[in-house]
Amino acid sequence: MSLRKLLAAGLAATMFSTTAFAETNITWWHAMGGQLGETVNKIATDFNASQDEYKITPVFKGTYEEALTAGIASFRAGEHPNILQVFDAGAATVIGAKGATVPVEDLLNENGVKFDINDYIAGVRYFYADANGKMIGMPFNSSTPIMYFNEEALAKAGVSAPKTWEEFAETTAPALKEAGYIPLSQSHLPWIFTENFFSRHNLEFATNNNGYDEGVTEIKVNTPEIKAHFTALKEWKDAGLFEWYGTGWGDNQNPFEEEKVAIWLGSSGSFGGLKEKVGFKFSATLLPYWEGVTKEPKQTFIGGAALFAMAGKSAEENKATAEFFQYLTSPEVQYMWHKETGYVPVTEAAYELAKEDGYYKESPAAEVGIQQLQLPAGEWTKGYRMGFYVQIRDVMNREYGRILTGETSVEDAFATIEKESNALLARFAKTQG
Repeated sequence: MSLRKLLAAGLAATMFSTTAFAETNITWWHAMGGQLGETVNKIATDFNASQDEYKITPVFKGTYEEALTAGIASFRAGEHPNILQVFDAGAATVIGAKGATVPVEDLLNENGVKFDINDYIAGVRYFYADANGKMIGMPFNSSTPIMYFNEEALAKAGVSAPKTWEEFAETTAPALKEAGYIPLSQSHLPWIFTENFFSRHNLEFATNNNGYDEGVTEIKVNTPEIKAHFTALKEWKDAGLFEWYGTGWGDNQNPFEEEKVAIWLGSSGSFGGLKEKVGFKFSATLLPYWEGVTKEPKQTFIGGAALFAMAGKSAEENKATAEFFQYLTSPEVQYMWHKETGYVPVTEAAYELAKEDGYYKESPAAEVGIQQLQLPAGEWTKGYRMGFYVQIRDVMNREYGRILTGETSVEDAFATIEKESNALLARFAKTQG
């Protein structure tokens, strides 16, 4: 064979080899720092090692808000990642940005990955879906607010964890105060005592099907039920039965960890961290409800964040994203994520795997969030979809703080929240064209 033919054959072989074994690279921007970030990196590393066709690179982009801002800016510049993690309050912004994402249900179906929304646990299915029930974002770090309690504190006070707020006010809280504890704190007034207050009691939170339908949505937060709840909170605070330490998550969790507070309302996703931090026995149970509002309390819905497949990518990269989502939602990976972090497994299969493995016999509190998400649903329990909701939460936090510090009345605060929130919603509607 001539030198020219040898060179040509060698070049062809090299090209074939490169084509046959070239990896398709995709990027994943996320907001998981610390131990959560390490677990995200482990998922990516294990996916890359599980096959040789695709490689995913996770990139930490700061807080939820910072990741969302970076994602929006990069999309406008045409330099966006394949996958963007977006938190609950920012979901409407991304879903409402026409052409910005590929619905995850479409992505999976188009790439031959089996998808059935009923494979996901009940409280997870529709939060990141559209009005017709099509899943747009892939639920990832999903959690729901639950009630943690110091077992020794409740035993010392001679009480059990309250099922209703009436029981808390009449029996549990006074006994815990007498035993030397601050009875209650919580870590997110908009999420726990607003959004999930409406879901737990099956109350309409906003017009247009809680914002899922098109049109100008108006929030329905200025209602008798929630105003009565915040009136009670202020009375409990004044009586030493409840304490609010500020808007920071840790501001309200730390006193529970320090055994000053007996009952703390926080995320089911905090279970893993608490287990590592505290030296006392704790457990968890469902969020209380007002029996005067409902005799049939319903499920809560998820917080946390979802993963969105960004539009404008090649078919090969979309295929890689679909394959990664299939890997991510496999029972084994979801169970690992659940055990390592405390976030709920998003699929029924992963939940069954955890039960079969005996995990909840060892750690019963880890199951509470899932049990609460699988309570009976109601008309208003799938979630909400409101634009500029990050700013709306800021308005709520400001006014709730003013209620609890005595700077304003409950009536005036909720009138302000309603007015400013609806102005934000009207402004958002104009951006939707």
